[in-house]
Amino acid sequence: MQKFTTFTSIAVPLKRANIDTDSIIPKQFLKSIKRSGFGANLFDEWRYLDHGEIGMDNSKRPLNMNFVLNQAKYQDAKILLVLKNFGCGSSREHAPWALEDYGFKTIIAPSFADIFYNNCFKNGILPIVQNNNVMDKLFSSTDKITINLDTQSINLNNNTYHFEIDIERKIRLINGLDDISLTLQYINDIKAFEKHYFNKYNWL
Repeated sequence: MQKFTTFTSIAVPLKRANIDTDSIIPKQFLKSIKRSGFGANLFDEWRYLDHGEIGMDNSKRPLNMNFVLNQAKYQDAKILLVLKNFGCGSSREHAPWALEDYGFKTIIAPSFADIFYNNCFKNGILPIVQNNNVMDKLFSSTDKITINLDTQSINLNNNTYHFEIDIERKIRLINGLDDISLTLQYINDIKAFEKHYFNKYNWL
């Protein structure tokens, strides 16, 4: 998992509430267990005019140009703005995989589904909760936004909006630590325990 650093980006305004994980990455793409390659099918049913299936050449599929993600000014955006209860529905981890693979580093919403919210941190995405007043300001602006995890702030047009985050999750994102790399920090202790354990119970 890459370390989370301060960055500045335009934000994609996807003004919809209750976006579920099947909308984020439809069920037919869950056949793959790789953590990469899902970005091309992010919001597949909204981005394309035809029905998508795994293995299709997306470069040849007809785009829905009315969908915000297909508009030229939002290409390479790293911030996604959405309405309440983002990531509801099934608990598939493919949803944050698809968002991260597409290039999103931060999602800002009034609220998130609990399991999706937790999965974001495990996959290097920073989910930020903001009240409706701040969300209205973010949605109404076309200027770039700066996300600073260290100071826990959103900066827009010389205005700063702070957000809360659990300190352990903050440390993990800043250092790029997923569950595996977090465990591997204690590899010497693990090896020492295994050596002691198997010396003591050598018949196992």
